[in-house]
Amino acid sequence: MPEMFAASCGMRRAFRFGTSSLPSRLPAAVAARKVGFNSERRPSPTTSPTTTTTTLAAGMALQEVTASFLRRLRTQDTALAQASGLQCRRYASSNTASPHVAQEIQDLEDTDFVKQDPATAANLKYDPLHRQRSFAGTPPSSRYKFRPPKYYRGPLHPHQPPKPSDPASREYIPGPYSLPRLQQTYTSTLEPDLMTLAYVHHPPGYQAPQKGERLRSWQGASPYFKNRDLRGPRGGDVLRLLRKPITFRNVPKIERITVHSMVKDAVSDSSHLHVAGMVMQAITNVRATAHATKKSVAGFGVRQGQHLSVTCDLTGEDMYHFLSKCVDVVMPKIKDWRGVKGSSGDSSGNIAFGFTSEEVASFPEVEVNYDMYPPKMIPGCHVIVHTSASTDQDARLLLTSMGIPFYGKFIN
Repeated sequence: MPEMFAASCGMRRAFRFGTSSLPSRLPAAVAARKVGFNSERRPSPTTSPTTTTTTLAAGMALQEVTASFLRRLRTQDTALAQASGLQCRRYASSNTASPHVAQEIQDLEDTDFVKQDPATAANLKYDPLHRQRSFAGTPPSSRYKFRPPKYYRGPLHPHQPPKPSDPASREYIPGPYSLPRLQQTYTSTLEPDLMTLAYVHHPPGYQAPQKGERLRSWQGASPYFKNRDLRGPRGGDVLRLLRKPITFRNVPKIERITVHSMVKDAVSDSSHLHVAGMVMQAITNVRATAHATKKSVAGFGVRQGQHLSVTCDLTGEDMYHFLSKCVDVVMPKIKDWRGVKGSSGDSSGNIAFGFTSEEVASFPEVEVNYDMYPPKMIPGCHVIVHTSASTDQDARLLLTSMGIPFYGKFIN
């Protein structure tokens, strides 16, 4: 019995420590044969010599088979053996682990994922500006370059243009680079004054009177009047804008200015149109846009598609600079100038006035380099001031506060 117990313990120790890829138990037949071999090593006194010799031969053969089986299993060092060995390691403490395991744990702690402070010496030494300057080559042609679409195809199209404030937009305008004095005056003084002048006090409980319908319905017994569109207003086909009470949210302001010049001499000589475009660009700081005629007029010798006029649209910084030049420099130089006609306007808050060719030559951009423009080719121009007011009365009040005088009968 002690020998059988020692043999079984030796086999278990061999299975546990000799090879890690052995199963936890031997097959039942091998275990039975091993136990039988251990029990038959010592023959009993009643056993014959022939039987003892046969039993010993069978036991030796079985022992060789078992030893060969164990030897083959010891030589197999596969991933399964490594995995079974790693499952038995202690990761809670590195002091009791083997040197190999301790080295692996040390390698794991040295990684950037485990470190608490990501700012290493390599990151601190990184200088992107120096790297960019030291790069002498050209960027690869396959680098992604965003180009916004040329046309807007609706809100459901997959390719949407960016906002005009985005530098990648085609409509992006850099600036502003300065704050015009006229804009500062409007923000600090004119805007609150206009709101105060247009204030209308209503006592508590006031109810606005009910107004009649602006578009008249069809009267009569004809069956065709049913579900028919309402009749247009008297005296025209378009309704005028409604004037809303002025509050701090809708104080009238200038939205844009359009400078237009029609050059009739460009019918026979296109150089007049080129000079007009140069003058418009000089006084407005905006690139002029040429317009072609839509129809032919035989009486004036105008052909269809011929460019005869230029236009400049001013917004923002250029708009205030141009209007301040008109008020402070050009208009005071005009002799016997009474101002802008009171009937000027389109009943929608837009006021127009004009300058002759001699008055256009009074702009400082033209005077400083007068020899650049032929005197007889400097054109006149029309100036249309677009405001956010809905009536001409509010628009005139805004322009009067900025220094533009009006005369004559006011038509609202």
